[in-house]
Amino acid sequence: MSRLRSRGFTLVEVLVALMIVAIGLAALMTAVSATARTSGYLRDKTLAQWIALNRLTEVRLMVNKLGQNADTGQLEFANRTWHYDTRYFDTSIGGMKRVVVRVWLGAANTKSNPVAESYAFMGSSVATPGSSNVDWTTGTTAASAAPCPPAAPGTPSTPPGTGPGGVPCTPSTTPSGTPNPSGTPITPVPGGPTGTGQTTPP
Repeated sequence: MSRLRSRGFTLVEVLVALMIVAIGLAALMTAVSATARTSGYLRDKTLAQWIALNRLTEVRLMVNKLGQNADTGQLEFANRTWHYDTRYFDTSIGGMKRVVVRVWLGAANTKSNPVAESYAFMGSSVATPGSSNVDWTTGTTAASAAPCPPAAPGTPSTPPGTGPGGVPCTPSTTPSGTPNPSGTPITPVPGGPTGTGQTTPP
């Protein structure tokens, strides 16, 4: 009866296996390092963007700075040192300037590309928030819309500022100047001023 002879790995097979494992580990370490670098970059980018937005808010609160061409500064944020550069540029609109804030990581003498950059517009030509009369749902202004026609008897009511077929229009106003939400037509009072009258019952 013959005995089976056991056979192990040769030196060449062991070396090939170790080479495959080394290549796999190297690829894994490269992927982990790239993920860590990306996470660090996104963290720095977010912090720098916050600093730039904070700086734009400071500029809005100190409008007397608009006469200068540029101003720089250094600050501590998130336990790290940053520096910024604020520049003011004229625009084609008189009384309006474009403000550019760039933020770097490190002290003011650090030479590198800016981590973040933000823009804003300031000046006397910028309207106050909420003063626009543009209806952004249709792209038309309230002043250019036609007056709402009176609702015909027996027709379903439409939302204020909307005529038949959903066409935007200017709703009728009551003597107080508020829109007439009921959609009922206003009957002018003979001899009275324009825009006054009483509503007819439905």
